[in-house]
Amino acid sequence: MPFTDSTFYPDVSPGYFVRQIHQMSVAAIDRTLADDGMSATQWMTLVSLYFDHADTCAGLARTLGHDKGAMTRLIDQMEQAGWVVRQRDDADRRVVRLTLTEAGREAAVAAKRKVIDCWNGFLADWSDAEVADLIATLQRLRRTMEESAACAA
Repeated sequence: MPFTDSTFYPDVSPGYFVRQIHQMSVAAIDRTLADDGMSATQWMTLVSLYFDHADTCAGLARTLGHDKGAMTRLIDQMEQAGWVVRQRDDADRRVVRLTLTEAGREAAVAAKRKVIDCWNGFLADWSDAEVADLIATLQRLRRTMEESAACAA
């Protein structure tokens, strides 16, 4: 067992580190994209649509861990910016599909370049092998958590 009552505290908690890293990366991406009138949350939504991770408000809310109401308001903003369009599904009129517009695709690609520069800045003194190991470790942790019932009630 890697943790015990006496060895588990915030400075060694994976959850604490992941949360801190997430908060810092969101703040950095917010600053990076501010001049483009885009927030980190809008970027994550654009990139999720760009890479086909979801195509509905509910799917995006699940994928990004957002409240459905907040996601609807975010999509409203992105629609007003001309980045996304809503379209009723022909097979099921209750479903509203989201699609990137050409301006949305261009915004996603431009933002992606800036986000890449941001992350490359964070990892500038890391070797390629260290970055690859970090990504492999995080992917393994995600897979383990997806498959695990360890914390099930």
